[in-house]
Amino acid sequence: MNIGDVASRSGLPAKTIRYYEDIGLIKPRRSDNGYRCFAETDLHKLAFLGRARALGFTIEDCRTLLALYEDESRASADVKQLAQEHLDKISIKIADLEAMRDTLSELVTCCAGDNRPDCPILRDLSQPPDAGDQ
Repeated sequence: MNIGDVASRSGLPAKTIRYYEDIGLIKPRRSDNGYRCFAETDLHKLAFLGRARALGFTIEDCRTLLALYEDESRASADVKQLAQEHLDKISIKIADLEAMRDTLSELVTCCAGDNRPDCPILRDLSQPPDAGDQ
């Protein structure tokens, strides 16, 4: 398969596939004229990487997951630990976003939104951060 074929079948842009090759996540064969020749195993790895990235795993996490996937003597505990650490990070981000939403929602509720210049949103944004926020 050429890069256009594998891009179409994997759902990844050709630019992403070239990047994954540049950083060593995939290693397609090269034909005599220098064109990339992708095998079904390359397509499978690309689909794997696309799914892992869609779940928010970093490139380094993907590198680790791919190595674990290819290691038939792996311990599933290693995979679970990596996924759990990622899940914990996601939970922290969600909590942070919920706190941001709550704060902004309160500010929007407090703002009259009329023609007066007084605006609690701008007043709050102009305050220095609390020592605990840093």
